[in-house]
Amino acid sequence: MSPEIEGLPIKPPVTEGTLTRLDRVIARGGQVVSLLFLFSGAIIVFEIFARYVLNSPTTWVHETTTFVCALCFAYGGAYCLARNKHIRIVIIYDQVSKRARRILDIILSSIGVVFGTTLSIAAWDLVEKSFFAPWGDFRMETSGSAWDPTFPAWTKLALFLALVTMSIQFILHVIHHIKRNPDV
Repeated sequence: MSPEIEGLPIKPPVTEGTLTRLDRVIARGGQVVSLLFLFSGAIIVFEIFARYVLNSPTTWVHETTTFVCALCFAYGGAYCLARNKHIRIVIIYDQVSKRARRILDIILSSIGVVFGTTLSIAAWDLVEKSFFAPWGDFRMETSGSAWDPTFPAWTKLALFLALVTMSIQFILHVIHHIKRNPDV
């Protein structure tokens, strides 16, 4: 029996491959983030029209498209992990018992925690350098182009947040795999 609001059934959340509540939130967010690729494509079409039809090229489309796509790709790591669609060498994984898979899942997720945390620490160093001058003043890194947006700093922050999110996901996955029934 599905829950209802004023007599209307609520659609079940996207759960294929998700392990935790955070995974489900990220999977739903991926549907929204994917629209940014459409936005990116639309502004590229606008640039082509402006450049070749109106003979008035833009100064902002290339960097905006690069920034938007970088945000999408940074989110993509957490999304793939949330949907359990990350790259896995299945030649061994598919040949072992369910109990052995559970152990492999615990080991691999634990390695993911270490890897994600290490990368998060390194990414924080990049964020700090891109938001603050060496003498400590707030100064966001810019692209250095004619338009000169602060996209490099924001991209580094997005990458850091994606890595922190993935580290948390891995921690939750370790807990999930430890708690789950070994025969499932």
